[in-house]
Amino acid sequence: MKLESESFLLRIFVGESDKIDGKPLHEVIVREARSRGMAGATVLRGFLGFGAHSRIHTSKVLRLSEDLPVVVEIVDKEERINAFLPELDRMITEGLVTLEKVQVIAYRHG
Repeated sequence: MKLESESFLLRIFVGESDKIDGKPLHEVIVREARSRGMAGATVLRGFLGFGAHSRIHTSKVLRLSEDLPVVVEIVDKEERINAFLPELDRMITEGLVTLEKVQVIAYRHG
């Protein structure tokens, strides 16, 4: 797949313990993106953060959190991202979704 130089970055902020149908939400999002033929997705696990409830989530030993922040990033063409947004809205009950224009410098394999 060739990405246009001007694409979009979809960034999804959820909790590590968020589930959908008993499966980790971030995994379901990535698998759905893959099944739609999107260019790629990356999951990043945070070690410190807070969200709408202002609760600190941390990986520090003295304050074990089972709900660390997780960010899913997906870069693709505008129309593919826009087609994915209604499905994300269905999946995410708590979290943050952002969208921004990005300039793709390189997208290679092999």
